[in-house]
Amino acid sequence: MNITLSIDEQVAERAREKLRAVGKSINQEIRDHLRHVAGDDELERDLEYLDRFSGLGDSKGWKFNRDEIHERR
Repeated sequence: MNITLSIDEQVAERAREKLRAVGKSINQEIRDHLRHVAGDDELERDLEYLDRFSGLGDSKGWKFNRDEIHERR
């Protein structure tokens, strides 16, 4: 979706300078902000976390056994 915004030229230029320092455009910053407002950033962050850490565990050979888990001592 394309959206037209009215922004003071000096504000836009200062924002461009700051964002350029971190490798982002005004467009990207606004998209990121709207994702954050909509709550999508949490989902993306969770998916990135799962992707990064899935399969990295080490059970040291232990296998899940339902009966052992629920055994009362």
